[in-house]
Amino acid sequence: MNFFKFALMSSVTAAVATSCASHKTEYPAAPTDSTVTDNYFGTVVADPYRPLENDTAPATLEWVKAENAVTEEYLSKIPFRGKIKERLTELNNFRKTGIPSKKKDGKYYFYDNDGLQSQSVLYRSDSVDGKGEIFLDPNKLSDDGTVALKSVSMSNDGKYTAYIISRSGSDWNEIYVMDTATGKLLDDHIEWAKFTGADWQGDGFYYSAYPRPEKGKEFSNANENHQIYYHKLGTPQSSDRLAYEDKAHPLHFHSAYVPESEDLLFVVGGGEGNGNSIMVKNLKTGGDWIVMEPSQDFDHEIMDVSDGKIYIKTNWGAKKNRLMVADAKAPQRENWKELIPEGEAVMTGMQRAGDKMIVTYEKDASDHAYIYTLDGKMVKEIEFPTFGSVAFSSNKDSDEVFYSLSSFTYPSTRFSYDMESGKSTMIGSSDIKGVNLEDYVTEQVFYPSADGTKIPMFITYKKGLKKDGKNPVYLYGYGGFNVSLPPSFSANRMLWLENGGIYAQANLRGGSEYGEEWHLAGTKQQKMNVFNDFIAAAEYMIKEGWTNPELLTIEGGSNGGLLVGATVNLRPDLFKVAIPRVGVMDMMRYHLFTIGWNWAHDYGTSADSKEMADYLLSYSPIHNIKNDGTPYPAILVTTADHDDRVVPAHSFKYAATLQAANTGDAPKLIRIDSKAGHGSGKPIGKIIDEYTDIYSFIFNNLGITPDTSK
Repeated sequence: MNFFKFALMSSVTAAVATSCASHKTEYPAAPTDSTVTDNYFGTVVADPYRPLENDTAPATLEWVKAENAVTEEYLSKIPFRGKIKERLTELNNFRKTGIPSKKKDGKYYFYDNDGLQSQSVLYRSDSVDGKGEIFLDPNKLSDDGTVALKSVSMSNDGKYTAYIISRSGSDWNEIYVMDTATGKLLDDHIEWAKFTGADWQGDGFYYSAYPRPEKGKEFSNANENHQIYYHKLGTPQSSDRLAYEDKAHPLHFHSAYVPESEDLLFVVGGGEGNGNSIMVKNLKTGGDWIVMEPSQDFDHEIMDVSDGKIYIKTNWGAKKNRLMVADAKAPQRENWKELIPEGEAVMTGMQRAGDKMIVTYEKDASDHAYIYTLDGKMVKEIEFPTFGSVAFSSNKDSDEVFYSLSSFTYPSTRFSYDMESGKSTMIGSSDIKGVNLEDYVTEQVFYPSADGTKIPMFITYKKGLKKDGKNPVYLYGYGGFNVSLPPSFSANRMLWLENGGIYAQANLRGGSEYGEEWHLAGTKQQKMNVFNDFIAAAEYMIKEGWTNPELLTIEGGSNGGLLVGATVNLRPDLFKVAIPRVGVMDMMRYHLFTIGWNWAHDYGTSADSKEMADYLLSYSPIHNIKNDGTPYPAILVTTADHDDRVVPAHSFKYAATLQAANTGDAPKLIRIDSKAGHGSGKPIGKIIDEYTDIYSFIFNNLGITPDTSK
């Protein structure tokens, strides 16, 4: 049964949907303090829901419980909610296998999920096509699948493997160590690590951590003084050696990198500018730190270190990036030599493949890859069967190359690549039950924003769909932090597409799709460009006959949640449903929580200047909700109790403000997940539950009953 046909439902079905969507909901009273105000350069701003910032206070916990009860009562009355969950479960129940990676012990490692496992399992095998044995199963680390495996790092001699986990979606990490050959867990255990890897050197590794946080405020207090430690195997964490700290800049991040040669220690600093600083020390000869890059004005990434050469991808002198090489004996930026110059597309990465390099680029929000010699000469392009997102597995010790490719209607497919012939051979793909992916098509369009800038957008839909203005559209965007939105596959999205829905993904300014200029055009006092780009995307879909405002849904997460919140305030007439997920909703105070201060290079802060404070206040979602009877779309806010990236107080205060305002009778609900964080590492069961509620809410408020009998 086609989705769009149900825009004209029978009167009986329509009555069920309408009664649930338009009934005025009674919302819980949020804890308030009417005396709380802040003064921003003479502008006094009230903050009555300040008590909700204390997420462990009894009053907040009671409010959360009451809000979830209201949301559950609403969702439970949607007659097709159970069927949506069944279909999403079917769609997600397919094998997901990652590309193999050859490690120092000579074995191939790869992730695999048989379909509905909470977390993917890490396997190892003696050959690429071998069945493999379980090396590490994160599903056994918790009873409910809420412990996620973040990364795995093998020592350079292959004897030991460090693995990093997070619990309940938190950014806080723990590090464990196991004997690689036997899988036996050692006694080593690191706590309160954050934004870290495990970089091996000798009989231990370097990692980044914060001081132990105050009890009860682990997920809300600002994180300061990011330090690098060295942990020697067989010793307690309390004996770990402090390898680097910068007390003069307590809000900087610091991460360690040690190449396979184990002779150098790099410290990369960030958190203040749009880029990062780099320092290096020789671990063999000792001596002082050498400053490769003192500022955080440019984005530098060390891609490889070998034979005394440091390969660096940078936007210094190249807004779309270039590849530089430095001599390890004189690594200062002024001594860098250009190896591959800036091109028309954005250089996104480089990795070694035997005696060659694989260099990746992004062109019009889609990935491309080329083989280069070590002296910077392009050999050939790696041809892909479709446009999309690509990930490679290769190393300097072997000519074996593997890659995975995915797109909107192309699930992650694995290939081996022959460096000599240039031939790709499929070694594994995915079969989605009850879905014929050939029934769908993706096209890319370029539409004008308010200032005339052309914005790319991917539009995916079922073949044969008519541009009659009656098609439901799910418009997604992000627009910030130099993050690109290339094509990718989502099993959950297929539910929308198979019911005649259109999925539109806009590549807004603020991302990295066209380099640093594109990024900066969506930051600080140019942030309004991002909202205008998103509004223009919706207007384009209407003007071109794809849809109409009564069938238009917008969604975004994190910075994209800010995007949705701000856009709804600007144009509430343009959308029927809005889903702001884990959004940054209080632009005046975001920098005061956990790592919020790190976003200042994109947003600016209310403490910077009167001009900056006024600009932030002009679009801050919480502070611009209309209260004059202007009808707002139906809104479902989502957040989680362990989100220590964008603390749930943002969504709490936004939802409370929405519910208290006079914005019409469409529901304004909040869904607060438990034992979950910003999104990373969420078990498949929780993902299915969340999308069940999101799609149920969307369909219900569009007045459409989906067909789930595929």
